[in-house]
Amino acid sequence: MTVSIDADVERAWLAECVRIAEKNVADGGGPFGALVVKDGEIVATGVNRVTPSLDPTAHAEVVAIRAACQALGSFSLAGCVLVSSCEPCPMCLASSLWARVDRVLYAADRDDAARAGFDDRAFYELFEHPRETWQTPVSRVSTPDHFAPFSAWLGRSDRIEY
Repeated sequence: MTVSIDADVERAWLAECVRIAEKNVADGGGPFGALVVKDGEIVATGVNRVTPSLDPTAHAEVVAIRAACQALGSFSLAGCVLVSSCEPCPMCLASSLWARVDRVLYAADRDDAARAGFDDRAFYELFEHPRETWQTPVSRVSTPDHFAPFSAWLGRSDRIEY
């Protein structure tokens, strides 16, 4: 259930994301900041850690999601809002969907990011084309036991659905 939040509060969250993104740049990191809010309180923050961590998945939103899940002791962030200094890239957007956040807010958009040299538009556009046209081949090679991990999963009565 999405709760209506005062626009001034949302702007304050966005301003905090911009502030931590700018600080991250001053500290040698990328120009992105994010936070996760639950019940009006910030439960976690994240900044872009791609180059210092040598981790291409360490985008601010993913870092914030990971921290929020640890802080809340859950892999589900239902009831939370992901707030970002910039429009989430496709990976971060997918991560927010997997985390089950109620809502995503952002300040700058993909065009602003592109002007600064972070052009995620190519990824957005890539998903609109058939995989066989992609520069990086992505293909299935079926094996006789390809469903075995899923069978093992389905056979567990104690599995935690997500």
